[in-house]
Amino acid sequence: MATKNAMGIKAVLFDLDDTLWPIAPTIRRAEIILHEWLAQHAPRLVETHSMDSLRARRMALIETNPKYRHDLWALRHTVLREALEACGDDPAKADAAMAIFSRERNVVTLYDDVLPGLQNLAPRFLLGSISNGFADLQAIGLEQHFRVSIAAHKLGFAKPEARIFHLACEALKVAPHEAVYVGDDLSLDVEGAQQAGLRAVWINRFAREAPDSVQPDLVCTDLHGLAQWLDEAGNWNKIAFD
Repeated sequence: MATKNAMGIKAVLFDLDDTLWPIAPTIRRAEIILHEWLAQHAPRLVETHSMDSLRARRMALIETNPKYRHDLWALRHTVLREALEACGDDPAKADAAMAIFSRERNVVTLYDDVLPGLQNLAPRFLLGSISNGFADLQAIGLEQHFRVSIAAHKLGFAKPEARIFHLACEALKVAPHEAVYVGDDLSLDVEGAQQAGLRAVWINRFAREAPDSVQPDLVCTDLHGLAQWLDEAGNWNKIAFD
């Protein structure tokens, strides 16, 4: 894939899960801790449901109600409430269960390049994030690097809809063509951003193949490659950072 021009970029927007940290081991660990909590506080649910059967219920609910595709917190909470009620337990326990899961879901292991990469970019570009998940940057300890953080579950719409990208650009007071979106998903992140008028960088950490129909503006393996691309285009911003 040919590298495209990076001139004129003022803002860099990031996906979170699987772009700044691996999400699968994080979710797996959080689900194990949640299930252990449920075994103590809602044993009848655990007698009826495994982690896999709860996951299957979530997938089935998404199929019947597409709104849960962009509100994963509500999806998990609803399934827990329904499962608790079905086994004769107090559905209000879902609130405490989700507090446990949310806390553990934000215990992430950053990829090694992320912190130095953000520290390199933050003085020179307006940084933001757009996520379909419900990661909490403050709990993770990265909030200070971002001017804006857009979460789909708070909006009622999600990537790849153009308006979620436009909302982030508006918050940073840049035009879409002055922003680049950085993510790992070719459909949600790359095609979604490009269709919204942004440039798009594919973070391909694990040598995946991309179809010829998708043409990111840059393919790189980490944030160091992203910074090099921006630097080579002379994107040292003259924005007044207040």
